[in-house]
Amino acid sequence: MDLTVLGLFALGLVLLVAGAELLVRGASRLAARFGISPLVIGLTVVAFGTSAPELAVSIQAGLSGQSDIAVGNVVGSNIFNVLFVLGISALIMPLVVSQQLVRLDVPLMIGASVLLWILSLDGRIGLFDGLLLTAGVVAYTVFAIQQGRKESAAVQAEYVQEFGDGKHTWLGRLPVQIAFIVAGLALLVLGAHWLVGGAVAIARLFGVSEVIIGLTIVAAGTSLPELATSVVAALRGERDIAVGNVVGSSLFNILSIAGIAAVVTPGGLGVAASLIHFDIPVMIAVALACLPIFATGHLIARWEGALFLGYYAAYVLYLILAATEHAALPGFSSAMLGFVLPLTAVTLTVALVRHRASAGEIKS
Repeated sequence: MDLTVLGLFALGLVLLVAGAELLVRGASRLAARFGISPLVIGLTVVAFGTSAPELAVSIQAGLSGQSDIAVGNVVGSNIFNVLFVLGISALIMPLVVSQQLVRLDVPLMIGASVLLWILSLDGRIGLFDGLLLTAGVVAYTVFAIQQGRKESAAVQAEYVQEFGDGKHTWLGRLPVQIAFIVAGLALLVLGAHWLVGGAVAIARLFGVSEVIIGLTIVAAGTSLPELATSVVAALRGERDIAVGNVVGSSLFNILSIAGIAAVVTPGGLGVAASLIHFDIPVMIAVALACLPIFATGHLIARWEGALFLGYYAAYVLYLILAATEHAALPGFSSAMLGFVLPLTAVTLTVALVRHRASAGEIKS
């Protein structure tokens, strides 16, 4: 393989991660400086910051005429977030799931996934579709601000005690915060340009479609901020952050990234038939799978994390077999559809029924 192609891809990935880190630091401190609550910062600035690599890559890909990478990046990132990031995090430490996630955020993630699929059925996410998705981000942000106003003074005091008010250090100075944001955005733009160029070169070198590259390498690479955030949160015992980061980022991926990329790309984003008939339905199924798992005791157990990881490995294997037109593909598909998926559905249903039954016994 041409080392220049690999170097271009790797350097673009490094710049994306570094740019996202600078953007999150600068924006969150700037928001705190102007009195925006920690809850709103977490739901908006941090979630947008960890999704910034996906946004930069999808916009760059759309403007470069690689719509398959743009849409594949969004879909692949959501599948990677739930199955791989949550799977790894749950193996490290069983993850606590708040009632708000089960009752509100996960249903919103499911609804957004279904909406993206409906908008894609004509083979394109056009300007109107992009505006509709972007309006969803605005509505979600307004909701986050309203929730932030309900935040207690005790939570505010705890935040200041842990992180400081950010006004009396060199990092708290306004020029430094603005510099962080500008530098982060610059690195994101440059990193996205190199990453997309490298990904396209890799796809052509191996004869693999840009859809597959977008769903796998690009999606996993741009999801590194979510992976790092959730793993570190799990190791530190901040297990609610580990789950909330994934769900929030997945919502932003669909509403903000697909929406903005479709708006700024002339003619909108074309959607490949394979994405419409297979990958987006997989993304919806993955989002739906969160409900019974999250609802069983409001906990993602280690075995459920291992299940998520196993399904992600199976998904990637399917993509590889399909891309190479391997003879094992029909047998693999039959095994997944006829045995593994039904068995998993039965297992999760039994676990949910047992949890409901035990909860009823406790109440009585």
